[in-house]
Amino acid sequence: MTPGQRPQRTLAIRYFAAARAAAGDLAEEAVPIPHRVDSLTREQLAALLVSLHPDPPGDEPSLERVLEQSSVLIDGVVMGEDDVVRPGARVDVLPPFAGG
Repeated sequence: MTPGQRPQRTLAIRYFAAARAAAGDLAEEAVPIPHRVDSLTREQLAALLVSLHPDPPGDEPSLERVLEQSSVLIDGVVMGEDDVVRPGARVDVLPPFAGG
């Protein structure tokens, strides 16, 4: 970072499978974090993402519903109940996988 440059205030969000469909087939996006916010809980992160994608396309489940069932990874590590995400992190939203 150069003098006077502000730290990165975004999250790199990657959506997979049903989460991608619920986000309008968006695989990845940079999501700005509100100013004066140093970290987000899982609940706050979910609310932020749902606010960006409130209406799923077609018959897809809502992103809110998908997030309730998904694993969230922060920089490759599963986000626990007491964990927070900080600006500059990579967030992966991984719904349960089905198949055989």
